[in-house]
Amino acid sequence: MERAIVLTAGLLDTVDAKTAHGLIRESQRFEIVGIVDSKHVGKDAGEVLDGKFRNIPVFESIEKAKEVEPAYCIIGVATTGGRFPDFMLKIVETAIENKLSIVNGLHDYLSEREDMVALAEVNGVKLLDIRKPKAFKDLHFWTGEVLNFQTPVVAVMGTDCALGKRTTTRLLIKSCENAGLKAQMIYTGQTGWLQGGKYGFIFDSTLNDFVSGELEHAILSCDKETNPDIIFIEGQSALRNPSGPCGAEFLLSGGAKNVILVHSPKREFFDMEEHFGKIPTLNSEIELIKLYGSNVIALALNTENCTEEEYLSFQELYQKEFGIPVLLPIQQGCDPVIDVLKSLVK
Repeated sequence: MERAIVLTAGLLDTVDAKTAHGLIRESQRFEIVGIVDSKHVGKDAGEVLDGKFRNIPVFESIEKAKEVEPAYCIIGVATTGGRFPDFMLKIVETAIENKLSIVNGLHDYLSEREDMVALAEVNGVKLLDIRKPKAFKDLHFWTGEVLNFQTPVVAVMGTDCALGKRTTTRLLIKSCENAGLKAQMIYTGQTGWLQGGKYGFIFDSTLNDFVSGELEHAILSCDKETNPDIIFIEGQSALRNPSGPCGAEFLLSGGAKNVILVHSPKREFFDMEEHFGKIPTLNSEIELIKLYGSNVIALALNTENCTEEEYLSFQELYQKEFGIPVLLPIQQGCDPVIDVLKSLVK
């Protein structure tokens, strides 16, 4: 794997740095050797993220991070509208001048900025815009073949954005592997690809007419090539998030008849923005998913702003109310849902 640093520019401890968070926890495509974030200089990135030392130092600048000999600089944050702030472009320029190739997951493509292209050519480095749409010739249209699919498909969906759907999915796969189940993940975002995902597509950069087909193609290819016991789909956004509603595709076009639903008990508004509206109740979300023809087989809790006593109380409350496993993926892993998943495998 190529050695890479991740640019978070003061956002490492916020939900805006969820790409960085995923890479800190795990990457099978890049070896993450440092973070550039002036707010947390001298700390270990893992300890900033969740208190676990991972030997990934946080540096003040690109120049300081050069001491760990990276080949790539990965943009590790999501910005409003997917655009580069001016200050971050300056840091990217510095990275290029220091002979680092750039991996960019924003919608703001560096390869379409003439100054950046010229600078990269002078310094002999690459600009990889991983959110650039596929060429038309490489896109797949939905065929309906997935409707006759036999391998169980479970969508890991959420009641809002940035809840840990991808992280929960990866932890579910680990629990399955430990239990002797062969599980695969369909990634649907840029971080899934950055972490080494083989099967999937980047949902929000795919032409709408081909979203269903790309999803189906990824599922069928994964099944054909790996013969898994179970397939998980990484969810995006939420069914009723007005800033970017998403999820019906996984249930209808992806054939996911079962759902693990991620929820933050203390988050009140979509995207934590009051004017976006209140997040509907868990009960109504479960009922909505049922109307699509799928069942919620477990809940997974994002414990932001909760004390240990509070999240354990929410876990007990929801287990009693809904009669299904309630996971605490970060604190306890995903083993409690294994028996349910085994019952899906024929």
